[in-house]
Amino acid sequence: MKLSSRNQIKGKIIDIVKGPVMAKIKIDIGGGNSLTSVITGDAANEMNLMVGDEIVAIIKATSIMLGK
Repeated sequence: MKLSSRNQIKGKIIDIVKGPVMAKIKIDIGGGNSLTSVITGDAANEMNLMVGDEIVAIIKATSIMLGK
């Protein structure tokens, strides 16, 4: 699959928390860093996501907010 998004980060799923509508997926991206994605529960089920799966986080955003 080819995508226009250039921000693609490989990682491994380390935690999945499923709620009634959404699923929170935590991804270890190495170096002691992680990303968390919130997707629909249907998408998580259709992808059959499981802890330990290798995954690619694809980030497409027009703005990124930072705080200090």
